[in-house]
Amino acid sequence: LHIAVVDGLHDQAYIAARTRDFEPAARRAMAWWPERVEETTGVPVSSLRRAAHMLADAGSAYVLTGRGVEQHSTGTDTVAAFINLALALGLPGTDRGGYGCLTGQGNGQGGREHGQKADQLPGYRSLTDPAARNHVASVWGVAPEDLPGPGRSAYELLDALGSDDGPRGLLVFGSNPAVSAPDAARVVRRLASLDLLVVADFVPSETARMADVVLPVTQWAEEEGTLTNLEGRVLRRRALLPPPAHVRGDLQVLHDLAVRLGQPAARYPVAPAEVFEELRAASRGGRADYSGISYERLDAGEALHWPCPETPEPHPGTPRPFQDRFAHPDGLARFAEVDHRGPAEETSSGYPLYATTGRVLAHYQSGAQTRRVAELLDAVPEPYVEVHPDTAARAGLAEHGHALVSSVRGSMTARVRLEPTMRLDTVFAPFHFAADGRANLFTHAALDPRSGMPEFKVCAVRLEPVPGATP
Repeated sequence: LHIAVVDGLHDQAYIAARTRDFEPAARRAMAWWPERVEETTGVPVSSLRRAAHMLADAGSAYVLTGRGVEQHSTGTDTVAAFINLALALGLPGTDRGGYGCLTGQGNGQGGREHGQKADQLPGYRSLTDPAARNHVASVWGVAPEDLPGPGRSAYELLDALGSDDGPRGLLVFGSNPAVSAPDAARVVRRLASLDLLVVADFVPSETARMADVVLPVTQWAEEEGTLTNLEGRVLRRRALLPPPAHVRGDLQVLHDLAVRLGQPAARYPVAPAEVFEELRAASRGGRADYSGISYERLDAGEALHWPCPETPEPHPGTPRPFQDRFAHPDGLARFAEVDHRGPAEETSSGYPLYATTGRVLAHYQSGAQTRRVAELLDAVPEPYVEVHPDTAARAGLAEHGHALVSSVRGSMTARVRLEPTMRLDTVFAPFHFAADGRANLFTHAALDPRSGMPEFKVCAVRLEPVPGATP
């Protein structure tokens, strides 16, 4: 942003017409001249300038942020800073481009729009909004006061399991927190303290192996429904194969559980088309309005993006949001006055290196699925840690040897890979492996105060050789 302003790359007409609060954000950016940024981040000034000019000079450009940006205790600040840059260049809501968040899950986008988070209702509605509560309660046939208040974030929920004021039972759908949660050893202890752990999944994940009850459920190729992609387009899904005998879909599991708990059966439909009709009604009038989308229109091949309200004439959907106004009462986008803050855990004499975690091409998420596929496991068969050769030499590590990567929370054992492009003060490990190879044994559970996202991407560690160890 500093470079965009100083070099005159910012779109002053767009900023004046479509935004607010540019001056405070720009003043904050003036304190971050490129040489200071290079000193703090290690990114060369030449790369910073090239990136800013490429975005400004492109006929069309899109700024995407992904999981790595969000998985910090300062993640929302960093996302806001990227939005600042996109707004300064005049990208969102125009023919030139925009900003977007790239989710890590196949239908993470659609789920986030319709209440997967513990403070949401369908349609990107807030659980604390009285009007939203009244609307959704009327669709569901319950009293507004019977809807709960906002719940804990994901990690806070896991950390509360089995405690005096926390849940005594947990139903898990297709998640593997025994591997994927930060400070994983602590999470495993919390899971073990439950009176009842039930896992609905189609592979025996590490979390499923801990469960009191495992419910075998359908997987994606056996299910009907819809999926919402990154750009907000709703896609029809059709089952490719019938499920094995005795396997139920998630809708059937929830229906059966609700009936056993005394709920009326009609309130929990099991046909995906019926659930979609309920979703149309529940999202009507919300930011993510699906009320004008139907199976009939999707099956006819229409490309429909939300918001797509129900109107007398079929609404065409909204392929490009914010063309006319942003989601504020005055229709103007807001710049955020954000600054750099360091990680929640800094290095020390005992833990002198930063560790960051991430993905490899051959594996997906916690690896519960991909580690069962021989070709993928052959491609990346074991956990590893990437280290600069000089850093490895100081720690007494050799290429292809084994290292113990330790933080104050725990340690993983991994094969050493020497990588000269690594920073001298940083190591990298993928998080797809189980047992003693879990990278999340050492990761930090510090949370972003706004999003509740844990700080997976940085913590303080040390390296030690492990003679003859096998991950």
